[in-house]
Amino acid sequence: MTVQPAGGPLRSIARVLLIISALVGMVMPTVPAAFGAPISDDVTAGKIDELLALRAASPGASKGELIERLSGRLLGTPYGADMLIGSADQPEQLVIDLRRVDCFTYLDYVEALSRSTDRDQFVANLIATRYADSRVEFQQRKHFFSDWSHTARIAATDITGTLSPAAVTVTKHLNAKADGGTYLPGLPVVDRGITYIPGAAVDESVIGGLRTGDYIGAYADQPGLDVTHVGIFVMTPSGPVFRNASSLAANNKVVDSPFADYVRTTPGIMVLRAQ
Repeated sequence: MTVQPAGGPLRSIARVLLIISALVGMVMPTVPAAFGAPISDDVTAGKIDELLALRAASPGASKGELIERLSGRLLGTPYGADMLIGSADQPEQLVIDLRRVDCFTYLDYVEALSRSTDRDQFVANLIATRYADSRVEFQQRKHFFSDWSHTARIAATDITGTLSPAAVTVTKHLNAKADGGTYLPGLPVVDRGITYIPGAAVDESVIGGLRTGDYIGAYADQPGLDVTHVGIFVMTPSGPVFRNASSLAANNKVVDSPFADYVRTTPGIMVLRAQ
C-alpha cells in the first residue's frame, strides 16, 4: 500500500488516518452503495440492536435456543403483507423493516440475527439468507420455502422424511399455475421433489422428533407452491406452539398458536432444521 506524504506537520497524522481507513475497509463487511441505507427507520435500528445484545448475552446457547429467544422478542410485531420490494419490472430493494413482518421476512430476520454479532454481520447474513449467492436481485430471491434447503447459502436441512414413515414426496413444478401461467412472472418454473407429512399423520411421535427452532412450512396441496405459510416450532412449558406472523384477522401480528390445532388446519407440514 502506498501513502502519499502530506506536507507540513499533518503528514504523520494523515498517514495514520489513511492506514486505519484502508484497514477498516479490508476487514469490515459492506453493503453495496446501490442498496442505499438498508435499515429503514429508528424503530427497526433500535430493535436490531436489542436483538443483537440478546444474541451476545447467549454465548452458550444452541441454534434452536437462539432462534427461540430472538423470535420470542418479536412476538406482537404487527403483520404486514408483501413486505419486500421488487419484481420482473421493478428493481429489487433490500428491505430491512421490523415495524411489520410477513411470515417469510419474520423467518429471514430471525435466521440472520441468530448468525450475527453486529449490524454489518446482520445485513450480510440477511442478504445471504434471503438471496441466492448473496445477490440482491428479484431473480435471486428465495421465493419458496424449500429454497432454504436447496439454494446457496443453505440455511437449513430438510428433515421431513426422517420424522415419519407416512411422509410423502411429490414432484412440484414450483411457480407454475394450473392454468399454465406463473405466480411470479419473470421467474422460471422449477421442478423439485417436495416431502411433507400429511396433517392427519402428525402424531405424538412426529412432534416428539421436532426441536425448538425448527422451521415449519404448511404444505400447499395446490399446483406450483411448496407451502402456504411458515413459522417456527417452539416447545413451551404449556406444550408445543407454532410461532408465526399471522395474517388472520383475530391475530394480525406475530403469535404463538397451539401447534396441534394449527396442523389440523393444514394438508400437512414440511420441516427444515436450521444449520
